[in-house]
Amino acid sequence: MDPDQKAIAEEFDRYNANYSDTVNASLVLPGMNVDYFTRVKAGHLLDLMNSELGATHNLNVLDVGCGIGNYHGLIKGEIGRLEGCDISQESIEHARQRHPEVSYSSYSGDRLPYTDGAFDVVFTICVMHHVPPARWVNFVHEIRRVLRKDGLALVFEHNPFNPLTNKVVNRCPFDADAVLLKPSVTRELFSEAGFRQVQSRSVLNIPSAGKFTRWLDRCLGVLPTGAQYFLIART
Repeated sequence: MDPDQKAIAEEFDRYNANYSDTVNASLVLPGMNVDYFTRVKAGHLLDLMNSELGATHNLNVLDVGCGIGNYHGLIKGEIGRLEGCDISQESIEHARQRHPEVSYSSYSGDRLPYTDGAFDVVFTICVMHHVPPARWVNFVHEIRRVLRKDGLALVFEHNPFNPLTNKVVNRCPFDADAVLLKPSVTRELFSEAGFRQVQSRSVLNIPSAGKFTRWLDRCLGVLPTGAQYFLIART
């Protein structure tokens, strides 16, 4: 593991036991907490998988940079097989305790520990801004490698055009290393890696915990105002 990624892994090792409390202390909107944002993005994940691939119950799905598995309790019953990997060994151990039925692996941040074409869907949520920029190309190529032909990549990232998002990132101690990616940069990385049908939309333009409000949120996603954005791409 290169020194930059080792430092990131050690940082998340320190925070894995109180990850939610640390994020909540950084949020600036009353009534919003990490569980709310997790539920919203888990709903978007399932909606997008369903709209792109149909029924989700037979899908093999990988979460890259899964941390302590915050999303897994919300989606594991809706998909066929779920796996997660992370460079933080402490976070992986915590995730295994929370979700023993999910398969977890640690890795160095270089080559994902899976065979070529192993998954129907690979998603990564608010991870790329922690990856050293020099490793972004490799990170995206590895996602493509482990996806099957016509597989689906889903990326959620902080929107650097949203001032509240920037304020939260600046307040969060384990985002000190963060380099926020503009949607155009993320699209370019995936296009250059050979993905097709690459597109992105902002999300969290409005409170969107329900199915209808998530749909409305995605309709509003043509605006650059959402707190975060998602990218969707096919191999």
